[in-house]
Amino acid sequence: MRKLVYGMNLSLDGYIAAPGDDLGWSGPSDELFQWWLDQERAIGLLLYGRRLWETMSSYWPTGDQQPGATPAQVEFARNWRDTPKVVFSSTVGKVDWNARVVAGDAIEEITRLKAEDGEPMRVGGAALAGAAMRAGLVDEYEIVTHPVLVGGGTPFFTTVDSWVRLKLVETRTFPGGVVLTRYETRR
Repeated sequence: MRKLVYGMNLSLDGYIAAPGDDLGWSGPSDELFQWWLDQERAIGLLLYGRRLWETMSSYWPTGDQQPGATPAQVEFARNWRDTPKVVFSSTVGKVDWNARVVAGDAIEEITRLKAEDGEPMRVGGAALAGAAMRAGLVDEYEIVTHPVLVGGGTPFFTTVDSWVRLKLVETRTFPGGVVLTRYETRR
């Protein structure tokens, strides 16, 4: 059975994007970017909602060709292109870069994918991850908290129907006061 991971950068008040989808506060240090790259290398399948797919696919296909790209950014772009992806959307038609679109029931498909053997999967996008959380499918949370209050926007967590008990498995501090907390879901 595959593990499902949900992790993103978030503000101290719990948002992954400020109003207007502003991500300017979440620029990672080189050390944090390298940590994200290491995490992504361990992922065998990326699961995206439409909005995050549009964000990622607008930059990372050529991220390694951008002026001033660091070695880690070059490797991240290559890894992103090579990693299989599933985009859950009823409005996205064609996708490239080792991706396929699923327009049907996302929870049914994620449940099916989890039942397969293989490397861990990462779910991205607040709405898609929220649905996976409510369905009890998320096995691990990687919470990278930046020391900023943005006052609103897109929350990391969704409302869940019952308590989800977690076990702290890692903490780490990065430059600028950014703190990683990683939790496993207790089953």
